[in-house]
Amino acid sequence: MKKLGISIGVFATFFCFSVGAQTANVLTLDQAGATKVLQAAEESAEQRNATAAVAVVDPAGDLLAFRRMDGVRPASGDLAIEKARTAARLQRPTEEIEDNINRGRTAFVTAGIAALRGGVPIRVNGQVVGAVGVASLSKETDTAIANAAAVTLNPSPITTRPR
Repeated sequence: MKKLGISIGVFATFFCFSVGAQTANVLTLDQAGATKVLQAAEESAEQRNATAAVAVVDPAGDLLAFRRMDGVRPASGDLAIEKARTAARLQRPTEEIEDNINRGRTAFVTAGIAALRGGVPIRVNGQVVGAVGVASLSKETDTAIANAAAVTLNPSPITTRPR
Protein backbone atom coordinates (compact mmCIF):
# COMPACT_ATOMS: atom_id res chain seq x y z
CA MET A 1 0.00 0.00 0.00
CA LYS A 2 2.86 2.33 0.85
CA LYS A 3 4.44 1.72 -2.58
CA LEU A 4 1.17 2.61 -4.28
CA GLY A 5 1.02 5.94 -2.41
CA ILE A 6 4.60 6.76 -3.35
CA SER A 7 3.97 5.78 -6.97
CA ILE A 8 0.92 8.05 -7.16
CA GLY A 9 2.90 10.91 -5.60
CA VAL A 10 5.74 10.50 -8.11
CA PHE A 11 3.24 10.21 -10.95
CA ALA A 12 1.41 13.41 -9.88
CA THR A 13 4.69 15.29 -9.47
CA PHE A 14 5.77 14.24 -12.95
CA PHE A 15 2.59 15.68 -14.49
CA CYS A 16 2.96 18.95 -12.58
CA PHE A 17 6.44 19.47 -14.02
CA SER A 18 5.39 18.64 -17.57
CA VAL A 19 2.60 21.25 -17.46
CA GLY A 20 5.15 23.94 -16.63
CA ALA A 21 7.23 22.87 -19.60
CA GLN A 22 4.35 23.65 -21.94
CA THR A 23 4.58 27.43 -21.46
CA ALA A 24 6.60 29.61 -23.77
CA ASN A 25 7.92 33.13 -23.72
CA VAL A 26 6.59 35.23 -26.57
CA LEU A 27 8.25 38.38 -27.83
CA THR A 28 5.81 41.19 -28.50
CA LEU A 29 6.32 44.46 -30.31
CA ASP A 30 5.36 47.34 -28.05
CA GLN A 31 4.52 50.94 -28.97
CA ALA A 32 8.10 52.13 -28.45
CA GLY A 33 9.39 49.48 -30.85
CA ALA A 34 6.72 50.28 -33.43
CA THR A 35 7.61 53.97 -33.21
CA LYS A 36 11.30 53.17 -33.67
CA VAL A 37 10.54 51.15 -36.83
CA LEU A 38 8.32 53.96 -38.12
CA GLN A 39 11.05 56.56 -37.56
CA ALA A 40 13.65 54.38 -39.27
CA ALA A 41 11.37 54.03 -42.30
CA GLU A 42 10.82 57.77 -42.46
CA GLU A 43 14.58 58.43 -42.24
CA SER A 44 15.23 55.88 -44.98
CA ALA A 45 12.61 57.54 -47.19
CA GLU A 46 14.15 60.97 -46.62
CA GLN A 47 17.62 59.62 -47.53
CA ARG A 48 16.14 58.45 -50.83
CA ASN A 49 14.34 61.78 -51.41
CA ALA A 50 11.07 59.86 -51.36
CA THR A 51 7.77 60.33 -49.62
CA ALA A 52 5.95 57.29 -48.32
CA ALA A 53 3.13 55.93 -46.24
CA VAL A 54 4.43 53.57 -43.57
CA ALA A 55 2.53 51.10 -41.39
CA VAL A 56 3.76 48.93 -38.53
CA VAL A 57 1.64 46.00 -37.37
CA ASP A 58 1.81 43.23 -34.78
CA PRO A 59 2.09 39.53 -35.79
CA ALA A 60 -1.69 39.29 -36.27
CA GLY A 61 -1.61 42.24 -38.65
CA ASP A 62 -3.23 44.75 -36.30
CA LEU A 63 -2.02 48.31 -36.77
CA LEU A 64 0.38 49.67 -34.13
CA ALA A 65 1.76 52.77 -35.87
CA PHE A 66 1.16 54.65 -39.09
CA ARG A 67 2.51 57.74 -40.84
CA ARG A 68 1.72 59.22 -44.23
CA MET A 69 4.35 61.74 -45.24
CA ASP A 70 3.36 64.95 -47.02
CA GLY A 71 2.87 64.56 -50.76
CA VAL A 72 1.98 60.85 -50.72
CA ARG A 73 -0.94 59.65 -52.81
CA PRO A 74 -4.07 59.03 -50.71
CA ALA A 75 -4.30 55.34 -51.69
CA SER A 76 -0.78 54.71 -50.39
CA GLY A 77 -2.01 54.65 -46.79
CA ASP A 78 -4.25 51.64 -47.37
CA LEU A 79 -1.56 49.92 -49.44
CA ALA A 80 1.07 50.32 -46.71
CA ILE A 81 -1.26 48.84 -44.09
CA GLU A 82 -2.21 45.89 -46.28
CA LYS A 83 1.42 45.18 -47.21
CA ALA A 84 2.40 45.15 -43.51
CA ARG A 85 -0.59 42.97 -42.61
CA THR A 86 0.26 40.45 -45.35
CA ALA A 87 3.95 40.27 -44.37
CA ALA A 88 3.04 39.72 -40.72
CA ARG A 89 0.40 37.06 -41.29
CA LEU A 90 2.37 35.10 -43.89
CA GLN A 91 5.66 35.76 -42.04
CA ARG A 92 7.54 36.57 -45.21
CA PRO A 93 8.24 39.58 -47.42
CA THR A 94 5.52 40.52 -49.86
CA GLU A 95 8.24 40.65 -52.52
CA GLU A 96 8.30 36.83 -52.42
CA ILE A 97 4.56 36.69 -52.98
CA GLU A 98 4.71 39.06 -55.94
CA ASP A 99 7.57 37.03 -57.41
CA ASN A 100 5.57 33.81 -56.98
CA ILE A 101 2.64 35.33 -58.85
CA ASN A 102 4.94 36.55 -61.62
CA ARG A 103 6.29 32.99 -61.93
CA GLY A 104 2.79 31.59 -62.37
CA ARG A 105 1.54 30.89 -58.84
CA THR A 106 -1.69 32.73 -59.54
CA ALA A 107 -3.59 31.24 -56.58
CA PHE A 108 -2.15 34.08 -54.49
CA VAL A 109 -4.21 36.53 -56.55
CA THR A 110 -7.44 35.16 -55.08
CA ALA A 111 -6.16 34.97 -51.49
CA GLY A 112 -7.24 38.48 -50.52
CA ILE A 113 -3.73 39.64 -49.66
CA ALA A 114 -1.51 42.50 -50.77
CA ALA A 115 0.83 40.86 -53.24
CA LEU A 116 2.92 43.98 -53.83
CA ARG A 117 6.50 44.65 -52.83
CA GLY A 118 7.08 46.73 -49.72
CA GLY A 119 5.94 44.53 -46.81
CA VAL A 120 8.62 42.96 -44.60
CA PRO A 121 8.34 40.96 -41.36
CA ILE A 122 10.13 42.34 -38.31
CA ARG A 123 12.10 39.55 -36.65
CA VAL A 124 13.79 39.49 -33.27
CA ASN A 125 15.83 36.39 -32.43
CA GLY A 126 14.28 34.70 -35.46
CA GLN A 127 10.71 35.26 -34.24
CA VAL A 128 8.26 37.45 -36.17
CA VAL A 129 7.12 40.22 -33.80
CA GLY A 130 5.34 42.29 -36.45
CA ALA A 131 5.86 43.76 -39.89
CA VAL A 132 6.37 47.04 -41.70
CA GLY A 133 4.64 48.06 -44.91
CA VAL A 134 5.70 50.90 -47.19
CA ALA A 135 3.97 52.52 -50.15
CA SER A 136 5.76 55.23 -52.09
CA LEU A 137 6.17 55.91 -55.80
CA SER A 138 8.14 52.78 -56.76
CA LYS A 139 8.30 49.15 -55.70
CA GLU A 140 12.09 49.28 -55.45
CA THR A 141 11.92 52.20 -53.04
CA ASP A 142 9.15 50.52 -51.04
CA THR A 143 11.25 47.39 -50.58
CA ALA A 144 14.43 49.29 -49.69
CA ILE A 145 12.67 51.43 -47.08
CA ALA A 146 10.84 48.45 -45.55
CA ASN A 147 14.02 46.36 -45.37
CA ALA A 148 15.91 49.20 -43.69
CA ALA A 149 13.14 49.72 -41.14
CA ALA A 150 12.60 46.02 -40.38
CA VAL A 151 16.17 45.51 -39.13
CA THR A 152 16.33 48.49 -36.78
CA LEU A 153 15.07 46.76 -33.67
CA ASN A 154 17.16 45.31 -30.95
CA PRO A 155 15.60 43.43 -28.04
CA SER A 156 15.15 46.57 -25.90
CA PRO A 157 11.76 47.72 -27.29
CA ILE A 158 10.39 44.18 -27.12
CA THR A 159 8.75 42.79 -24.01
CA THR A 160 8.59 39.10 -23.19
CA ARG A 161 5.35 37.75 -21.83
CA PRO A 162 4.32 34.21 -21.01
CA ARG A 163 1.91 32.65 -23.46
